[in-house]
Amino acid sequence: MLPWADMVQAAARLGICPGRFWQLSLREWRFLSGQGGQPLQRRAFDQLMRLHPDKEG
Repeated sequence: MLPWADMVQAAARLGICPGRFWQLSLREWRFLSGQGGQPLQRRAFDQLMRLHPDKEG
């Protein structure tokens, strides 16, 4: 069983609101919480930003 309460509290400490927390995939959560994956290199991050820019709300 996953420690949901601990995970939600950790998300809050990271500045992730509850609604966004519940939208995360397990892979995304593991990356954000430092439990897996390699961080993106700056070049790859910049490329993703160009390909998928934030939309103005």
